[in-house]
Amino acid sequence: MNKRQKIRQTTLLISFLLFPVTMFYFSPFLIIWGASLGIITGSFITFTCLFILSLFFGRAFCGWACPTGGAQEYCFSINDGKTRGGRYNWIKYFIFVPWMAIIVLMVILAGGFARIDPLFLTQYGVSISEQFMYIIYYGILISTILVAVMAGKRANCHYLCFIAPFMIIGTKIKNFFRWPSIHLEADNSLCVQCNLCKNCPMSIDVREKVLNRNMYDYECILCGKCVDSCPKGAIRYSFSLPKRGN
Repeated sequence: MNKRQKIRQTTLLISFLLFPVTMFYFSPFLIIWGASLGIITGSFITFTCLFILSLFFGRAFCGWACPTGGAQEYCFSINDGKTRGGRYNWIKYFIFVPWMAIIVLMVILAGGFARIDPLFLTQYGVSISEQFMYIIYYGILISTILVAVMAGKRANCHYLCFIAPFMIIGTKIKNFFRWPSIHLEADNSLCVQCNLCKNCPMSIDVREKVLNRNMYDYECILCGKCVDSCPKGAIRYSFSLPKRGN
């Protein structure tokens, strides 16, 4: 493991360890609760910031700082099989669209947002401040681990994540308007088809994308494992105007 991947694993670990503190800031339920009271909650602010981040960095948060993403990667030692992905990735939108509709409805019924409370339902900013809240924490953690163990690499990211659609929409927007942003580029003339890039945690067929010189994929989390595993440097990060198809 090279230095960049060590740093990435470290940030994922730190994010995972801080999850008892930050859990409510990633809560899709608290957004609804707050919206019903006309309150912009901490999770609302977090999701908004992640959307804005995706306009320049795609889904990098998922690959470098997501607490449940880190938990899933630690499950690779149990099941490192590829997820089915592809035709099943729509499942998260089946969850996302009704969830967004409920939020809008709650805001309308509340007469709009009246105030901002970043620490909504936390105690001094800490999510788990009471013993019973550990039930919620372990419920999320266990369900995340079970899905990853049963369905393969980062299955929650593919099928169940509320954050992913926000960041995918942001990625689509940045690629449509083609302003400078971080993305992957490939030079297929350097590829020797060693297949070392098959270690993608999102089960993307990286070699095929390199050969087609099209690294664009909505499920790419910009973790850089393919970049760091390529012995010939056929894949690289780039912060520039995305090319058509990238």
